[in-house]
Amino acid sequence: MENNKKNTIDISIILKRMGEKKKLFFIVLPIVFVLSCLYIICIPRYYTSEIKLVPETDNSMGGGLGSLGSIASSLGMDINSMNTTDAISPTLYPDLMEDNGFVAGLFPIHVESDKDSEDEPISTTYYDYLEHHQKAPWWGGIISSIKKTFASDDSDDDKRNGTDEFNPYRLSKKQEKVMEKLRGNVSIDSDTKTGVLTISVKAQDPYISKTMADSIKERLQTFITEYRTSKTRLDLQHYLKLESNAKKEYEAARLKYGKYADAHTDVALESYRVNRDDLENDMQLKYNTYSSLQTQVQLARAKLQASTPAFTMIKGADVPNKPTGPKRMIFVILMMFLAFTATLLYSIKGDLRNTLNS
Repeated sequence: MENNKKNTIDISIILKRMGEKKKLFFIVLPIVFVLSCLYIICIPRYYTSEIKLVPETDNSMGGGLGSLGSIASSLGMDINSMNTTDAISPTLYPDLMEDNGFVAGLFPIHVESDKDSEDEPISTTYYDYLEHHQKAPWWGGIISSIKKTFASDDSDDDKRNGTDEFNPYRLSKKQEKVMEKLRGNVSIDSDTKTGVLTISVKAQDPYISKTMADSIKERLQTFITEYRTSKTRLDLQHYLKLESNAKKEYEAARLKYGKYADAHTDVALESYRVNRDDLENDMQLKYNTYSSLQTQVQLARAKLQASTPAFTMIKGADVPNKPTGPKRMIFVILMMFLAFTATLLYSIKGDLRNTLNS
């Protein structure tokens, strides 16, 4: 018991030290409060718009694993994605943001800011918005100027593409910075239990955050649809080509048979009849082939429609009225708490040292 008392600091001692150092508290805490307020006010506010949707999945094993699927879901596993015939399961859709080609496809999207805003209205591409229309704290401009002073000339780096054509897999430093900004603003998450895809977009303007959320949803739907129907579309194109060739061959055979029959209408020789029958049989075979391919084309079109995934919208993007961050009050309270804790530890450091030594 005596040992425990020696190794602890009495609360009365802490209060005593706080009383002795109250002048220090009265100096530190107001300074931290003012500096925290000045800092957080300079940080630009941002808005977040969110979309939730569920893409239809193509499961090769159907619903025969109902109970097993429920158990797997409770363990955080998506057994449906394991049974799907697709090489890319819904759980991998968030990884599309790592692909430069997919991200670069968002650059040309036209965005407009709130026209009722006090700031100058913006009407430009998303790339230009990220590069030239981002608000920053006052010290951000100073840091950028210092970096530009000591940075190497980017002109050669911008020319490394060789032409004016944009190549998402061969970016300049400036383009790479803009792409990283975009990745920081856009988030795609997949819930392994429910299969819900959540698209979240941050922007300094609420209208732009909504516009980009809708645009990314459409681009993601287009990607999923094109991927899921790629094999069927190739089959359809193949059958359409075969049908076109078969139609030409049938029309040529029909024309040839018609001309021969017209030219030998009154001829009764057996050799002419045999040739006519051969031409008629050839025409019939080509017609049968053409007719069969027409059926295949219709089946391929039906299969394409069946393999086109449907998307169920759970939550649509809205124009946020309140900023998502930064949380100014929480930040100031946290900084005050840290300042109070640090000042308190400084005040009782002697008692702490004695306690540790004992």
